[in-house]
Amino acid sequence: MNAHRPARIAILGAGGRDFHVFNTRYRHDPDVEVVTFTATQIPSIDDRTYPPVLAGPLYPMGIPIHPEDDLERLVAELRIDEAVFAYSDVPLDHLQEVRRRVEGAGSRFRTFDPVATQLPATRPCIAVCAARTGCGKSGVSRYLARALRARGSRVAVLRHPMPYGHLERQVVQRFARIEDLATQQCTIEEMEEYEPHIAAGGTVYAGADYLKILGAAETEADVILWDGGNNDTPFVRPDVWITLLDPLRAGDELRYFPSLPNLERADFLVIVKSDQAERGQVEAVSSSAASHNPEARVLLGRSPYALAQPDAVRGRRVLVVEDGPTTTHGGMGYGAGWLAARAGGAAEIVDPRPWVTGEIADAFKKYPHLRDILPALGYGVRQLADLERTIRAVPCDAVVVGTPIDLSRVIRIDQPAVRVTYGYADGSEPGLAELVLERLGL
Repeated sequence: MNAHRPARIAILGAGGRDFHVFNTRYRHDPDVEVVTFTATQIPSIDDRTYPPVLAGPLYPMGIPIHPEDDLERLVAELRIDEAVFAYSDVPLDHLQEVRRRVEGAGSRFRTFDPVATQLPATRPCIAVCAARTGCGKSGVSRYLARALRARGSRVAVLRHPMPYGHLERQVVQRFARIEDLATQQCTIEEMEEYEPHIAAGGTVYAGADYLKILGAAETEADVILWDGGNNDTPFVRPDVWITLLDPLRAGDELRYFPSLPNLERADFLVIVKSDQAERGQVEAVSSSAASHNPEARVLLGRSPYALAQPDAVRGRRVLVVEDGPTTTHGGMGYGAGWLAARAGGAAEIVDPRPWVTGEIADAFKKYPHLRDILPALGYGVRQLADLERTIRAVPCDAVVVGTPIDLSRVIRIDQPAVRVTYGYADGSEPGLAELVLERLGL
């Protein structure tokens, strides 16, 4: 590398953690030039620009975002010295494959530093993280928010970023009313995370610049509650670090990046879905907890679900629509909707694959483990339209909606739609909220 020029950096991401790594580590560093972001996982977030309003004065033209598929070409053409891996819920073998690609193209490779990218808060901060996506972080966050509000604390929820739209408009986002979701043109994936908090009386902050987001939240909150995404580490330095472990995917806490820091650094490790898992599965994640973080307090948690109209499901042929990320890159072949439909006596859970279309069909090709459920994907207008067309085409008596939002508010569902709600409940005593409040002195 030429010592007389800044190091040329590529940040490999998926429209969230990558921006935070840039903002906290590189934005004001004259010895580094971030020449590109790459994007993967989420459709239609590449071939855009990280705008100057976010990139700062060292980047008056912004920073281009290219597909990760072009990585080798980018390393050569942009003379990249180092590639920084900055996204989550990634199998370790995939991480090593990306490393081989980068180093084979002639660049250095490293992963982001989870501690160096944490922002200090002036308010107490609770972080809810997980070993995989789909563990139930949002349910635990809502449970803790209720407990805090019951003690008289004002709570601001900081949600892991999902800035998949116009980045210039997403520097700082505040959601306090359901109408804010439409005003700020949220995707289904964003609504699934924000709407349940709003419906419970909470306020959610998100966006692209978490230094500004944290500052705004601190003006109206006594406690900051970090509601993490995927299996990512917290962006804010936590006073209490909670990590959820999923016994239905025992071992994934050691097989996916960046789960290990969440496992090793947590104050509380909560084994969720203990009411759904077998004893051996619970014991397997308990063993991981004991091996990698013997100082953590290990708790059991339950994941209860409820079917709104059991009579609409009993004896019927139903289509089950589930939370998208949990059942796609989260690797779960089913969710609360499938469990509720089966427990509710559905005569048949219809396999949607013969009727999928467009980008929904593409998702089934990418995630071949999907069979008896339909993931609620809606990252853009076209994907939403494909989801609506697919549901309309499936021959069924009812649609069981296992998403965290009322999907019929977002798309048209011609068949009778039955919602499944789910959350978190303590499975051991004392409960998580009691222990967290005691730790914070509240």
